[in-house]
Amino acid sequence: MKTLRNRSCLVACLMLCGCSPLMKASVDTFKATLHSAEPLQLTADDVAAVPYAQILVTTPSSQGVMAKLRQQGDLQYWVASGKQVLLMRNGLVVRTTGLEPGLDGTRFDGQSPFKRGLQHIADGERSTRWIDMYQGEQVGLAVNSRFIRKGLETVTILDTPHVLQRIDEQVEIPALSFSGTNHYWVRPADGLVLQSEQYVTPGLLLRIAHLRPDWEATQ
Repeated sequence: MKTLRNRSCLVACLMLCGCSPLMKASVDTFKATLHSAEPLQLTADDVAAVPYAQILVTTPSSQGVMAKLRQQGDLQYWVASGKQVLLMRNGLVVRTTGLEPGLDGTRFDGQSPFKRGLQHIADGERSTRWIDMYQGEQVGLAVNSRFIRKGLETVTILDTPHVLQRIDEQVEIPALSFSGTNHYWVRPADGLVLQSEQYVTPGLLLRIAHLRPDWEATQ
């Protein structure tokens, strides 16, 4: 039943892509497609003109703006005009649609350290989660991680500097012989992951920056 509910929500978000004020505006204002090879030239005024919280998503070859069209508890639905969808919990991407190779689901062994807040993570702390991938219908792949606390760093988003705590996550997927490092820049006051670089799947590395982190849609 949970899977059916999630799929229904994904369908609803995809339907919103074609008719919402954000998507009509973003086509012209942001050229918000993850298939464009040209980097986006965004300003704070561009972001403020659209009544949704927004993130900038960058892959090794493309870039696009996504809007938060729905939230259920701590699960956020971020959608682009090209009908790509990211589902995120506490700064971690837990599912994707329209980005390949895609992620079909994420489950934690015990409490998620992201839910607790990465600002509280202990140096060297370990965690395990399981992921399902669309590619090859690979289900229940263990992702073993070890968190490393780094120092404070200044990150500039839309010409605004932010002093953030950097947390690195060393990840291994033994079944795929994969290892890599995710990076999270966390706001110390409340644990918001303001920027991240994360391997959603071994073949999909995303850089995500919150353009308007403290703004909530009114609808």
